[in-house]
Amino acid sequence: HRTELYEDPPSGCWPIVYSPDYNITFMGLEKLHPFDAGKWGKVINFLKEEKLIADDLIVQAREATDEDLLVVHTRRYLNKLKWSFVVAAITEIPPVAFLPNFVVQRKVLKPLRTQTGGTIMAGKLAVDRGWAINVGGGFHHCCSDKGGGFCAYADITLAIKFLFERVPGVSKATIIDLDAHQGNGHERDFMDDPRVYIMDAYNRYIYPGDSFAKRAIKRRVELEWGTEDTEYLQKVHTHVEGALNEFKPDILVYNAGTDILDGDPLGGLAISPQGIVKRDEVVFRAARRRGVPVLMVTSGGYQKRTARIIADSILNLHGLGLL
Repeated sequence: HRTELYEDPPSGCWPIVYSPDYNITFMGLEKLHPFDAGKWGKVINFLKEEKLIADDLIVQAREATDEDLLVVHTRRYLNKLKWSFVVAAITEIPPVAFLPNFVVQRKVLKPLRTQTGGTIMAGKLAVDRGWAINVGGGFHHCCSDKGGGFCAYADITLAIKFLFERVPGVSKATIIDLDAHQGNGHERDFMDDPRVYIMDAYNRYIYPGDSFAKRAIKRRVELEWGTEDTEYLQKVHTHVEGALNEFKPDILVYNAGTDILDGDPLGGLAISPQGIVKRDEVVFRAARRRGVPVLMVTSGGYQKRTARIIADSILNLHGLGLL
């Protein structure tokens, strides 16, 4: 199929992908979920304040079309999203069940489809430029025929499949998933695919606890409640190095969830803001040393202060010359 997602952005742009359409806002309903549904715009505002970027210097994300989504998703699954109660279950916002579906499409699913388009776009940008960051995305609980955990579209799977199908020379991918939760969506999608190597570090006691999906993880780092910086960073460093030594990918998809932050209501880990910044640095350094392009998505992170931490991490990567 033809897609607009792979059209080249203006050459002066940074490979940072965003759209104001990412943000979910309607009648305060978004406040019923612990997720800060305006987080993505806040990250951009912090980066603008620090003069790292300006509106005309970032790549405008475009919404993924049905045709784009069908590269991974079943038609049956996409049709299910036409039922508001299904979307309410996936996003964990029960009142959504009572809204007419056209409202749900416009106010909930369109933002998620735009973030998904952003991840697909960032895949090609990463290969072209050596790195790319989608300020949204990272919907790692969604697979081809099932959503959950606030994830309605499988953006990580889509980005990788698009690269495999459309970009010559990309035939192997590594996913490093450092969100606090197990990334069972991409794990199910790539279960028996030797082209994709998955490393996943997560709190072993929380959602989704998908033991079937765990079979797809090549390097599994199961963390205890309340894991702190020293132990966490040591494990991340060891296993990221090990993963990249074991399998040489053409693209690294880095799911950089900030829900590992101390006090996150869902993550159950105790990593400091500085620890998160350091973690992202560890991943980028390992990839850069090996000349592997990195596509970073921001994924989970459910506190008001996470937007500032994501911005600080991007500023740190830039300051160190890793971008």
